[in-house]
Amino acid sequence: SIICVNDASDDGLAEVLRDLAERDDRLKIVTHERNKGVGAATVSGYRRAIELGAKVLVKIDSDGQMNPAFIPDFVAPILAGEADYVKGNRFFDVEQARQMPVVRLLGNAGLTFFSRASSGYWNLSDPTNGYTAIHASVAQLLPLDKLHERYFFESDMLFRLNSISAMVAEQPLEARYGDEVSNLSVGKALLTFPFLHLRNFIKRLFYNYFLRNFDAASLNLLAGLTLTGFGAIFGAQAWLESLRTGTPATAGTVMLGATPVLLGLQLLLAFLQNDVARVPRTPIHGRIARLRVLITDPEIPVQEPK
Repeated sequence: SIICVNDASDDGLAEVLRDLAERDDRLKIVTHERNKGVGAATVSGYRRAIELGAKVLVKIDSDGQMNPAFIPDFVAPILAGEADYVKGNRFFDVEQARQMPVVRLLGNAGLTFFSRASSGYWNLSDPTNGYTAIHASVAQLLPLDKLHERYFFESDMLFRLNSISAMVAEQPLEARYGDEVSNLSVGKALLTFPFLHLRNFIKRLFYNYFLRNFDAASLNLLAGLTLTGFGAIFGAQAWLESLRTGTPATAGTVMLGATPVLLGLQLLLAFLQNDVARVPRTPIHGRIARLRVLITDPEIPVQEPK
């Protein structure tokens, strides 16, 4: 099936879709009464596709930048059991990346680190790419009602996928850029996205290292933050006191401020190394299918993967 979501478009899209649906019964139309944003439109498409019994859900935008010829390449890793979610990667070919407008290239580079940190997928090179495919059973595990409704959707999606340990892979692709104008406000994104990433980053650390699990990495994080914070505060107070009195700080005072900072940074680096190593690398949709078979009929033998 082909599902087109009309997000309250005012450019005559509704008439075009109705005409196409009359000629092709594969086309299903989902209409929003008001504009909700790309995230909400994607979620509506997901829900409709799941209702229709789709196994893999592929999402492309309607701006002409995403070549549909790549759809089989996105679906193949999921059907082969090698990934739960596949994202496009526009930077695999450096020559192709040069075609991207400079503003978008710089903006994407600036947000990539924040996306990696907030989602936990440190291996992704193009985390904000909107050309995606996902296994339907994995999409059903996500809290679709909580996903960001607008342009932060792609990054928020990765955060939610990490919370269920879904494996994400990247597919090299060629992006098309013409004279179209993006509705994304760069200024608004720079003001709002960092705070949204920080929120997801803090939630991810709490979920993965304290609520669901508590191990050596959790201790490294706690000790690192405590030592770094203590050293920074003590050192700042000693420096201000030195400025006020005009008396240089003693070597012992300097060491008492610097040593906790150095030790804390080492512990935080050890935590970061552990976090990078925890990128999910095993697909979960096969396990979901086996679990559902057992729940439906516990007497049916389920073959374990080799």
